[in-house]
Amino acid sequence: MNYDNSRMNKKKYPSLTVVIPVFNEEKTIEYVLKSVSDSNLVNEIVIVNDFSTDSSLDILDKTIELILKDKPSLKIQLFNSDKNKGKGASLRKGFELANSEVIVIQDADLQYSPREYEKLIQPIADGKADVVYGSRFIGGTHRVLYFWHYIGNKALTLLSNMLSNLNLTDMETCYKMFRTDILDLFELKSNRFGFEPEFTAKIAKSKLKIYELPISYYGRTYNEGKKITWKDGVAAIFHIFRYNLTLKSSLVLFLTFAGFMLILIRAFQV
Repeated sequence: MNYDNSRMNKKKYPSLTVVIPVFNEEKTIEYVLKSVSDSNLVNEIVIVNDFSTDSSLDILDKTIELILKDKPSLKIQLFNSDKNKGKGASLRKGFELANSEVIVIQDADLQYSPREYEKLIQPIADGKADVVYGSRFIGGTHRVLYFWHYIGNKALTLLSNMLSNLNLTDMETCYKMFRTDILDLFELKSNRFGFEPEFTAKIAKSKLKIYELPISYYGRTYNEGKKITWKDGVAAIFHIFRYNLTLKSSLVLFLTFAGFMLILIRAFQV
């Protein structure tokens, strides 16, 4: 489904496409979509519905119609997957459909605010950056939630930095904004939450100019719809090794790490 409209960017910034992967976000998607459309920076919104089984699709259709009545020049594309493929696959499809000079990823929940777009796009508009990460851990306002999630995020970022030789503070952040043409430099393959470490590894290998800026973050609890679990953390470790190292060296390092962990487990059982 393609709602093909366009509008002029009201400020002197590159044109911007917002890619929104959606899976069962009936409680938040209307508000998020309206918030994104309220930004004067946004030229295009690409929504990829990843085979939602709740009422997300109906809400999307109704919300898009309402938005376009008020802003007929805004271009909105809605793509419906024929099966659930995961966040990474949804993002790849969204990138494929994007038509602007710059892309930003927007989750379909209430954790990230589109009000941050102007801050994030500035280094790209100034020609200083190819990619900008919005970090939840360098001074922005944030909701206080899970300690061990914070430790897990920091550990994954540290491991990613060790292998990519970057000094990011938040590799797993949703807010990644980048020039669209950098996607010609590499091929993305991850289908699920492996997208974050894969994208980070590949922009590092491509020697791109990367900036990081503080953003506000309003995390949600599992009762409020948070989906990521410890299994995604384990998968992220695998993807960090997979995309930063060769297959052979990744296997050797992983087996060495696994052996080391077995020794520690055995030692503490004595």
